[in-house]
Amino acid sequence: MNELHMKAYAKINLGLAVTGRLPNGYHQVKMIMQTIGIWDELTLRKTESGITITTDSGLLPTDRNNLVYRAAELMAAKYNISSGFHIHIEKNIPIAAGMAGGSTDAAAVMKGISILCGLDAPLSQLMEYSVSIGADVPYCLLGGTALAQGIGEELTPLPPLPDCHILVAKPDCMVSTKSVYEQLDALSFHHPDIDGMAEAINGGKLSGVIRRMENVLETVTIPAHPVIKELKDKMLALGAAASLMSGSGPTVFGIFPPDQTQEARTAFQEFQKDTRARQTFLVRPINH
Repeated sequence: MNELHMKAYAKINLGLAVTGRLPNGYHQVKMIMQTIGIWDELTLRKTESGITITTDSGLLPTDRNNLVYRAAELMAAKYNISSGFHIHIEKNIPIAAGMAGGSTDAAAVMKGISILCGLDAPLSQLMEYSVSIGADVPYCLLGGTALAQGIGEELTPLPPLPDCHILVAKPDCMVSTKSVYEQLDALSFHHPDIDGMAEAINGGKLSGVIRRMENVLETVTIPAHPVIKELKDKMLALGAAASLMSGSGPTVFGIFPPDQTQEARTAFQEFQKDTRARQTFLVRPINH
């Protein structure tokens, strides 16, 4: 096999707490991550040597500043691969949006190279190696519903999130995750009930998840980008049971229970007409 097509799925944070800060400056987190039905499409092809990247997005770097490049470089080093790789990225996941777009592309490349080169690399090994690329990459390799702790790399798989409709809206701004965390004093904020959310997921209770949806990073990102709260308020007014910013933002999502299909579709149509939302999606959870 010399060429492979991969899907790289986005994530949202159903809840995000920051519990402390390590001496090296990294923040310790406790959060529930969920894969959703928005994805980038990647084509991987073996070449004689080197790593090259092309993309349909003018916003992505095509050198080592792209996590995809570092993922291919890491795989070559760890598994003594002599061939090179060309990687083409068709971008659908919003960029710099709190949805792990770069991390999930990197995870897809790691899995793809393992398949292309017949490595049969264990998922646990790929997850261990991937921490050096980024804290979200291990989760993106795992996918589904998971409790993440540490800097995000300590993962506990959870049962699938109960089915629901998820309205996603990305405003016309970008947010630096590093900048948000730098402005956050982790010990001065209320801690969301992540344990209670995990219990609700274990019990298959969507209502218990909805009641506990909270993201402490909103305290930094919303004052800088008030449009986030405007979009959250609009989702709630249109019938969402809960609305939250994902990750460090600025993407906002709303949860509609499975019996509110029409309400979710109507809300989606309203957001498609709203110029504050540059990208809008109506999706469901993805459970690998």
